[in-house]
Amino acid sequence: MQYYFIPIREMPTGRGFADYVFLPKPEYAEEMPALLVELKWNKSAETALQQIKEKKYVRAVENYTGNILLVGINYDKKNKAHECIIEKWVL
Repeated sequence: MQYYFIPIREMPTGRGFADYVFLPKPEYAEEMPALLVELKWNKSAETALQQIKEKKYVRAVENYTGNILLVGINYDKKNKAHECIIEKWVL
């Protein structure tokens, strides 16, 4: 947590709420990306990423000038497996 502010939980994004948003402190903005994280249960990490894109969660951090990563995470209760997809946001 030395590089990031305290995570923002359920950050309003205009068309929904990003589960977690991690913004780097100004002195680390050049080297550390902002993270938009969406969590799912018994769905898929791809579904989580699609939600980030469809609901335009990036707008919540559009004034941030560094790199932005989209993170979709799913937990499958039946097989107790986690799945994660990380994508770099490109305008």
